[in-house]
Amino acid sequence: MNAELTIDSKQLLSPVWTHLTDLKPVKGEGIYLYDEEGNRFTDFTSGIGVVNTGHCHPNIVKAVQEQAPQLLFGQMNCVIPPSTIKLAEKLNKITPPHIDRFFFANSGAEATEACVKLAKQATGRQHVIVFQGSFHGRTHMAMAMTTSKTVYRYKYQPLPGGIFVSPFPASYYYGWSEEEATDFCLKQLDLLFQGQTTPDETAAIIIEPILGEGGYIPAPAPFLQKLREICDEHGILLVMDEVQSGFGRTGKLFCFEHADIKPDIIVMAKGLGSGLPISGIASTQAIMDKWIAGTHGGTYGGGSAIASAAACATIDTIYAEGLIENAQERGEQLMQGLKELQEKYPVIGDIRGKGLMVATEFTDAEGNPDAETTSKVLQACLQDRLLLLACGSYKNVLRWIPPLVVSKSQIEESLEVFEDALIKVLGKK
Repeated sequence: MNAELTIDSKQLLSPVWTHLTDLKPVKGEGIYLYDEEGNRFTDFTSGIGVVNTGHCHPNIVKAVQEQAPQLLFGQMNCVIPPSTIKLAEKLNKITPPHIDRFFFANSGAEATEACVKLAKQATGRQHVIVFQGSFHGRTHMAMAMTTSKTVYRYKYQPLPGGIFVSPFPASYYYGWSEEEATDFCLKQLDLLFQGQTTPDETAAIIIEPILGEGGYIPAPAPFLQKLREICDEHGILLVMDEVQSGFGRTGKLFCFEHADIKPDIIVMAKGLGSGLPISGIASTQAIMDKWIAGTHGGTYGGGSAIASAAACATIDTIYAEGLIENAQERGEQLMQGLKELQEKYPVIGDIRGKGLMVATEFTDAEGNPDAETTSKVLQACLQDRLLLLACGSYKNVLRWIPPLVVSKSQIEESLEVFEDALIKVLGKK
């Protein structure tokens, strides 16, 4: 036996991972996680938007249990797993009518890489436009497309080229109305076309309809609608990165539906598998037919019969249990509760989001980002066993990502814990 194994086993893990807590959960149920002693923690991280159906939803567990004895894996280049076909059929029914082709992978970053390769082959063009504050993944191409925090790119550069960054209409940061921010960012996009990449060498414009790691900032509907017009005018593909915002999270199946637009490619992951590793991209037959056979693939992409079964059960559960509607209703309740707290605690500079993808941004008296207070409030919440996550380029935003099964009383309880944390950090109001 290796004598070194007497050390804390956590030290065996690579230090490259950050850890919100030292919690070692042995059980998950609904919105809760439990440790070995039976202590209950309210998980409003959802594994960063993964367990939309809650921890260990019985429907998902049953689907995995029934699939496991039948087939674990079938490599897509060798065979075609029936559960993967079933998943494509289900997605075909719930995605927009023009979307009818699907490619599966394991993670959001893989799906991002896939969408870029598809866009390049479908258009014959080389370049991609992303937006300031974006997060698209940690592989090299996806990292080059990510601008939410320098830590994600730290000491990894130079990164792949052909990526161009345009301003995101974050009206709160500019101190403008959404209309003013939209107008400014559209002008900057036009300037980018004049000075950095021409439309006829641009394969895709890729955007998160709500910035994730960048601070949970929704893109105004008029901005997304104008992007659609620009892409149509120049033959550029419009890609919606719905990795964190998809599968009911924002009160719609996909967030882009709030803007009533039709993307050319949808990137999906996280909430699709309820905890099983699966991702995908969805597009049209006309676009997918231009993807030359054999030029992309992967050992496990589409081959996990268990992940596909879990994804099928996830989709069924989202609709059968009205989780999209619940996300909308509970999101409105959460936003209202937070706005009431904002009136008492002006350090909360902004409340924003859609559905159950909600942010509280902390600022000082001059309106500058207040990462210190954010961290203290987060730690106070953790002490009372409420798990929240920070985000934003300045680390001054707390994001609320409850499982979509959360109840009215559970939202109320979480708001009480949050106010207690504010009192501990800021003093009684």
